Amino acid sequence: MRADGRRNRDALLAAAEQLIAEKGADVPLDEIARRAGVGNATLYRHFPTRRDLLLAVTADHVTALREYAELLIDQDAPAEALMAWLRAFAEHVAAHPALAGPDEAGGDPRPYGQWRADVDDMAMLLLYRARRTGAVRADLETDDLLAFEEGIALAVPSAGRRERLFALLRDAVVAAPREIPHVRTIARSAAPDYR
Repeated sequence: MRADGRRNRDALLAAAEQLIAEKGADVPLDEIARRAGVGNATLYRHFPTRRDLLLAVTADHVTALREYAELLIDQDAPAEALMAWLRAFAEHVAAHPALAGPDEAGGDPRPYGQWRADVDDMAMLLLYRARRTGAVRADLETDDLLAFEEGIALAVPSAGRRERLFALLRDAVVAAPREIPHVRTIARSAAPDYR
């Protein structure tokens, strides 16, 4: 691709990213072209359909998540590395909820399936490293963590509230599991001795 073509494509992707975050995945394509400073013909030359554009935006996110995982994998604090990556993943889902799952229009689901497999692999590498070093609970699974993060991202619109939930999740992940006393034991130990 020529340099000017690459610049136009990058501008379209940046504009699409911003507008999708602001208005959702149904934002008019004309508005994306205007925000990018290009004509409609340029947009359609790079992305013939809305789905092509959404796929490209999602591909960029997955690439950024992969690069971030590669940066974090050698960090000295494996639990913090895992949680930092999970936070980035959740923010991606929060910013682009329409891009979190497969195409609903019946398009080819394979790109989404491959990307989801990539996300699972990234989370698994960071989780296994943290588990090996004893930095996180030994009973954690990748699916658990991704489900928690997606749930927080999709269900909580407030960034401040998400931050609180992320902090609670971090404490649950990093803390060693504790045995919870049985209710009867608590009641018996708390009851006054009338003898």
